[in-house]
Amino acid sequence: MSGTVSIRHNPVVKALAERLSSRHKAYKQIVCAAMRKLLHLVYGVVKSGKPFDPQIALAG
Repeated sequence: MSGTVSIRHNPVVKALAERLSSRHKAYKQIVCAAMRKLLHLVYGVVKSGKPFDPQIALAG
């Protein structure tokens, strides 16, 4: 559920989903990749203590 919602509303995850979709990946693969991306983003925020900045996430 978090993967599908983030694909629609999070610009970082949406860009990932569009990139994977252009490579003709299955929808479930895209959702799993979105969940993994969310996990990495959350871990980065917790580890660094800085608020989430989509510009930084889109750059790297």
